[in-house]
Amino acid sequence: MASGQDLLRRPYADEEDPAIRHRAIPDDAAPPTSGEKTRPARSKRVASLDVFRGLTVALMILVDGAGGEWPVIGHAPWNGCNLADFVMPFFLFIVGMAIPLSLKRIPSRARALRRVMVRTLKLLFWGIILQGGYSHAPDKLTYGVDMKQIRWCGILQRIALAYMVVAVLEILTKDTKFEDQSTTSCSLFKLYCWQWLFGACVLAIYFAVIYGTYVPDWEFTVHDSDSQDYGKGFKVICGTRGSLDPPCNAVGYVDRQVLGINHMYRGPAWKRSKACTYGSPHAGPLRNDAPAWCQSPFEPEGIVSSISAILSTIIGVHFGHVLVHMKSHLNRLKQWISIGISLLVFGIILHFTHAIPLNKQLYSFSYVCVTAGAAAIVFSIFYFLVDILGLRNLFRPLEWIGMNAMLVFVMAAEGIFEGFLNGWYYESTNNTLVYWIQKHIFIQVWQSRRVGILLYVVFAQILFWGLVAGILHRLGIYWKL
Repeated sequence: MASGQDLLRRPYADEEDPAIRHRAIPDDAAPPTSGEKTRPARSKRVASLDVFRGLTVALMILVDGAGGEWPVIGHAPWNGCNLADFVMPFFLFIVGMAIPLSLKRIPSRARALRRVMVRTLKLLFWGIILQGGYSHAPDKLTYGVDMKQIRWCGILQRIALAYMVVAVLEILTKDTKFEDQSTTSCSLFKLYCWQWLFGACVLAIYFAVIYGTYVPDWEFTVHDSDSQDYGKGFKVICGTRGSLDPPCNAVGYVDRQVLGINHMYRGPAWKRSKACTYGSPHAGPLRNDAPAWCQSPFEPEGIVSSISAILSTIIGVHFGHVLVHMKSHLNRLKQWISIGISLLVFGIILHFTHAIPLNKQLYSFSYVCVTAGAAAIVFSIFYFLVDILGLRNLFRPLEWIGMNAMLVFVMAAEGIFEGFLNGWYYESTNNTLVYWIQKHIFIQVWQSRRVGILLYVVFAQILFWGLVAGILHRLGIYWKL
């Protein structure tokens, strides 16, 4: 029996690249030349990366379904970091890590650029459809959006921007002669120094904007029809520079100037802050003395914060480079874990010394460090368990979700499937199959709405879609962008 040290160092016998295995024909494989025999090519796919992607989609479903009942699951109202606040940077980290793997076998830069641009456009299209306001699933049995109030930003739009920028950077800076050479950690940083220089420029631009931009007073009109102040106009007093508070930060100011306040998200997490509601961190009616900005829109996936979010993808790309260039399990884990712990500790120090607070809405630098460090550690754990120890069966549902992430995201996280089910109701639109299952199978059995909703999300959504994704995997059906 091999020792643990040998297990960490030894590549798989049937693969040229250790720890990367399985799956059919790559969609970017070049056609055979004349005279060549056509035979299936093996596409290298990291099982642990699929598991990590599946976990991230599952977390998003959990956040959307149970975050309202469990504030620790939902987004932090402003400063701080709850479970939901790890979802977006985990997605960006995974996107970055997959970039070197997906582009490694495309020799033509023009072809690679074309593929990146097509995927970017697809992500933007689905992002606007699902999060721009056109889809009202799962609760409202209507659709359509007033173009004067459409939301231009969202989760998929941010992923599209980060993917496009970093993938193009990877295509333009990679040197094909080094692709299959084993490297050390130092030479790996040197090999991709231009990418790290670009990341430093991104950080410098972000700091210059949030600390150098003057934010004047601003006004808005309440468009929430459920508010008693619907149609009223309010003025927010700012006249400051470098503020990281909700009403007067440069992130919101740039979005208001470029996107327009009517095209921003109307339900920001700050509405659950202590300044806005007595029920904080739960949602609730506004305080009588709540400041005017509590009812204003704010875009959590806006322009300036998306520039900062590119850093999460660049860090993910480095992890992909480690996977491509380093051939030893042990060397890979050393690199990943050391970087992950360093980022995590540095981000925590920045937050607790009050230098730069953790803030998902602003996508602060400390938030980048903490979430990227957490992503590095979580992925390393999955890599060790799945690709080294071979405990893949324990995580099959997550792996299946990760292999069909777009389908599960649309149907479950965005509520399209539940919206379809809610369209078949009995006597009243409140009397649907989804409502009946929640009430009679989960809530009444446990005599608790909080516990019932949590179990409903875990079993009737996450586990259910894990099994559906498994069936689709067996049938070879995937939704690819």
